[in-house]
Amino acid sequence: IIYAYYRNREPESAIDAADEFERENPTHPRVDYCVYMKGLAYFDQEPGVIERIFRVDMTERPPRDTMQAFSVFQELLRRFPNSQYAADSRERMIYLRNRLAMYENHVAGYYMERGAYVAAINRAKYSLEHYPGAPALEESLRIMVDAYEQLGMRDLASDARRVLDENYGPL
Repeated sequence: IIYAYYRNREPESAIDAADEFERENPTHPRVDYCVYMKGLAYFDQEPGVIERIFRVDMTERPPRDTMQAFSVFQELLRRFPNSQYAADSRERMIYLRNRLAMYENHVAGYYMERGAYVAAINRAKYSLEHYPGAPALEESLRIMVDAYEQLGMRDLASDARRVLDENYGPL
């Protein structure tokens, strides 16, 4: 039933069915599949018709389902590390981590445009602390350098620039 809802593009029903199955059968040998399908249902939330027509960059949208998918895949890896779905879950988590880091940078850029430099720094720091290894971290560091310079915090700007240079080369 979970898979049928998923294939029929009814993610809410698939998630509900997965939750119900897990609640009623907590020791079933295929609970890992149930959790995996729940993660896929969150992961595959497709852009709507309007987003497709206007080619909206989904990295600029609040990532509620992205965070939920990441959390579900993380739970799968914690509870079922030897599951046949673990490898695919790890790969999807990498993709989701990168998407979340890009979103944080998008928000930080928004704050930079409006002169809210402390807020921009906080978003960039959050990205650095929570999404290690994401390609977007270079941009996070650049945002921090610019924001600290705008605030006149030369020492902190220098520190951020040094980290940026050591990890990604000079500006």
